[in-house]
Amino acid sequence: MSNPKPPSRTQARAPKASGLSKKDLARQAALGTSTRAARPGSATERLMKAEPHGTRRPGAGGFVSHAGDTGPAPEKPVSTYVPKPRAPVMTTRLDQIRQVLDEVLTWRFAADSVVSHWFRAHPKLGIRDRAEVAEVVYAVLRHLRRYRQLAESGVGNAVRRLAIQGAMVTMDPEKVRAVLDPGELAWLDRIAQIEELSMPLEVRGSLPDWLYERLKDLPDLENLVAALNQSAPLDIRVNPLKAERDEMLADLTKGNAVRHSPVATPYSPWGIRLTGRPAMNKWHQFEHGLIEVQDEGSQLLALLVGPKRGEMVIDFCAGAGGKTLLLGALMRSTGRLYAFDVSATRLAKAKPRFARSGLSNVVPVAIDHENDQRVRRLAGKGQRVLVDAPCSGVGTLRRNPDLKWRQSTQSLAELTDLQARILKSAARCVAPGGRLVYATCSLLAEENQDQVVRFLADHPDFELIDAAPLLAARTPLQIEGPYLSLRPDVHQTDGFFAAVMERKKGLADAEPVKKKTEVEKPIDC
Repeated sequence: MSNPKPPSRTQARAPKASGLSKKDLARQAALGTSTRAARPGSATERLMKAEPHGTRRPGAGGFVSHAGDTGPAPEKPVSTYVPKPRAPVMTTRLDQIRQVLDEVLTWRFAADSVVSHWFRAHPKLGIRDRAEVAEVVYAVLRHLRRYRQLAESGVGNAVRRLAIQGAMVTMDPEKVRAVLDPGELAWLDRIAQIEELSMPLEVRGSLPDWLYERLKDLPDLENLVAALNQSAPLDIRVNPLKAERDEMLADLTKGNAVRHSPVATPYSPWGIRLTGRPAMNKWHQFEHGLIEVQDEGSQLLALLVGPKRGEMVIDFCAGAGGKTLLLGALMRSTGRLYAFDVSATRLAKAKPRFARSGLSNVVPVAIDHENDQRVRRLAGKGQRVLVDAPCSGVGTLRRNPDLKWRQSTQSLAELTDLQARILKSAARCVAPGGRLVYATCSLLAEENQDQVVRFLADHPDFELIDAAPLLAARTPLQIEGPYLSLRPDVHQTDGFFAAVMERKKGLADAEPVKKKTEVEKPIDC
């Protein structure tokens, strides 16, 4: 008979049966107690049968405490926080407008730069909020002289009174009045009784004295001033190298642009006019170089330059490249088109536009001054030279109303001197029989006609060409000539001036010999 098998270690270590279930055994193990049955009434038994603190007993509707007593559930503490009432939207809006005006009215930087910088510092503002702030700010800049005179009779912050006047014109006046204090309401009621026609034209039209003295002899001055104080529509043009205007109009009326009422411009064969402020940089037509932003008056300059295929053309003050793009497209991307500017930064920003347009004949050149070696190398070689000279910008006040406040008699004198030097330098590049076009976005004679007369007197090898027949071949625009002069109240464009001159064949440009002590002055296109 064989011996019985000895028990395994596991079996040897197994606890004796205690009559407890596996769940009770696990609970005892967790509590660190023995697997033996607890003595009835002992502390171990009471601990094993205890319920966790805060356990609700089914059906009792009460609360079990550590002692096992039941009672009502503790109530949650009542918050004493009282939310701060939000200020009315119009109150916030007026404060935002005042903040922007505080920065703009220092005149340290252009208004559009200040507004853009302020928006970047306040990224939570929505598109509609930004539009309201910008619209009121620009309204104040357009009517600043009149608003300041009317604000003198009020009390409180002077810039806030400017913001209130702008908001009353561009926003819901009842909502504006609803957030004003009694003193501000009384002031508004007082100035509402003032008849605008009782003010001098320079005050009600908000013209600084230096500008009024130079415009007062122009015909229909009332209409001109009224037009300059209106906001301008947005003019764009098609890229003649890639698109036709009729096809583009049909395309725009089918997409998101339909709400901006696109129509053909009356004079430019490439122009399209839009209402509002569309986000054009997101349109696929813009991304593919089919359209560009350019005022209709600026587009007409290309007709006066009249570039041809294979020619050498120079845009002497190219800037961001708007006119360069149109000239290159009319050349069908042949020949060579030099884009000169003293700002390498501006030219760098223009390069993506050149690439998007599909042009391959543009040569951007950053120059240091009018006698730059890169300019001298092109002496007498350009068939067409365009000088869109830096100017006071009076013709663009619809878009840049702050310019009239940031300019002065002194700055105007500096500009006219700069224009004369740029024109003289650009003239060196014109080949015999070549064309020189001088243009500004100004309405002032001393920047326009007077500048041309002075140049022709100093350069007898150039002669003035009538601009009227040059435009008549491509546009229904009728002008008296010999200059192109556009006004916002007559032509619904920015104010523009252009003169066309031609270098006579067989004559050398007789220039006075400079003294050795004469210092070259840098130019700034």
